[in-house]
Amino acid sequence: MNHRYLVFGASGTVGSQIVRELSAGGAQVRAVTSRKQATGTREGIEWVHADLATGAGVAETFDGVHRAFILVPPGYADQYAIAAPLIAHAARLGLDKVVLMTAMGANAAETPLLRAERALIASGVAYNIIRPNWFMQNFQTFWIQGINQEGKILLPAGRAKASFIDARDIAAAAVRLLTSHDLDNRDFDLTGPRALDHDEVARILSKASGREIAYEEIAPETLRRGLVAGGVPADYADFLVAILGFLAQGYAERTTGEVRRLIGREPIAFEQYARDNAQAWKVQRAA
Repeated sequence: MNHRYLVFGASGTVGSQIVRELSAGGAQVRAVTSRKQATGTREGIEWVHADLATGAGVAETFDGVHRAFILVPPGYADQYAIAAPLIAHAARLGLDKVVLMTAMGANAAETPLLRAERALIASGVAYNIIRPNWFMQNFQTFWIQGINQEGKILLPAGRAKASFIDARDIAAAAVRLLTSHDLDNRDFDLTGPRALDHDEVARILSKASGREIAYEEIAPETLRRGLVAGGVPADYADFLVAILGFLAQGYAERTTGEVRRLIGREPIAFEQYARDNAQAWKVQRAA
């Protein structure tokens, strides 16, 4: 059977990579984006628009699909409110498989992400749940302003370590699970190969980019103010500050072998990620 795959968050860091990998493998892909101007068929990929906050257009995205990748894009603090209707559509239509991405640690406390996981488990649909640790790519997206304006990683992370993971490994793991049934109804915590603190990260980024980058610890409220000033919704800024607090307490240090188990190779090292994306940090602050 030639399955048609539905990918939510298809314009994002992980979703875009999943779309590329599925399409490159010859699969039919329907990619869901929040950008109305990005709809249409390009390079064999069907791009459709849906508003996950209001639900507008969501039901139509499920027409004729067999398997789905579900994540809640950044910006939504109540991830359950976004994910639950998608899971309900998948269950009602009897999809062949759903892969849900939450976050490492989501199952350790009563969180909206845990509620989403429980909804999928109870749905009756064959599923997998992947919980990646902090993305390496955050250093070229969420945290890029401080790096390129001040040469500093500005975070309330203390000296704790995190086993950062490359989004390419997350996508590869998701594709492996989406396209098979041998590991159905299991969950996987995904990490990079080793844990690093932010001083180590800064040294690696400095070497790759050829410029001096340092880590500076800031107060949580300082980060929150900066996020809100940059247009991040206040409740999502609170969410980011809260989970960075868990990182600072050491909860993101654990490493697992799940990436190797799923895709048959070691996860990408931070040094390789930095070399591959060095251009992102070569922008110097204007005089």
